[in-house]
This record gives sequence, C-alpha cells and structure tokens, in this order.
Amino acid sequence: MTPFGEKLRALREARGVLQREMAAALEVSPAYLSALEHGRRGAPSAGLIHQISEFFGLIWDDADELRALARLSRPRLKLNAAGLTPEQTALGNRMARELRNLDPDTVAAMHALLDAALAATPESPRPRAKTRAKAAGSARGR
Repeated sequence: MTPFGEKLRALREARGVLQREMAAALEVSPAYLSALEHGRRGAPSAGLIHQISEFFGLIWDDADELRALARLSRPRLKLNAAGLTPEQTALGNRMARELRNLDPDTVAAMHALLDAALAATPESPRPRAKTRAKAAGSARGR
C-alpha cells in the first residue's frame, strides 16, 4: 500500500463509503480504485486528486496533503544516478534492494536521519541530473 492509498482508504472508511459507490461518483472502475488503494497503480492524475478532494469536501490543507501523498506514492521507484557520487549510487541501489526487508521502526529512523541531514544542509537549488553530470565532466577536464 502507498501513502496515498492508505489515506484514500482511511478517508473512505471514515465516511462509510464503499469502493463501488466512490468509483461510480468519480466515474472510474472499482478495480482502478482498489488498485490505487493497494498501490498497484501509479499516482493518480491531478484531475482525479481534485475530484477526490471535492468528493470528500477536503479543505485546502487536507487537499494539499492528498496531493503531496500522491507525489510520494509511485509504486515503481526510479532513481537517476547520473552525476551522483559512487557512494550515492551504491546507497540508492542498496536501498532499492533492501527496502522491503526493513522493519517500520528502521524506516522511521531513516526518515528522521534524512530529515535531520537535509535540515542541516544550507538551502541551495539542487541542479538537475544533466547539469550535475555536465559539471562533473567539466571539473574532471580541468
């Protein structure tokens, strides 16, 4: 299940709405709605997220949370390692391999570690992968 799917199911169950009822109101199939809840489909479109927000009568903050959860809910993870250090690339690949073996407490601790590391890093725009790769290449040529 993805963070978006978990939230969607919680909203639906808290209001006593069946999947088939919600699917009919949103004009999607019950199978698609089930797949969203279980993380077997990618993040929904912005339009569908808007429809879901309206269906539940979500206020701004709750609708923003739903959009943010959708961005975090891609069931197929993808990492572009171009321009990363070998250590960063190795970490990304190891995470992809081992993530399913980590218990919830370890995952929470890793989130906290990343949050702390990012908070300690001065705010600066992060270059896109192509820009980092180009910069790395020009630095090697010096």
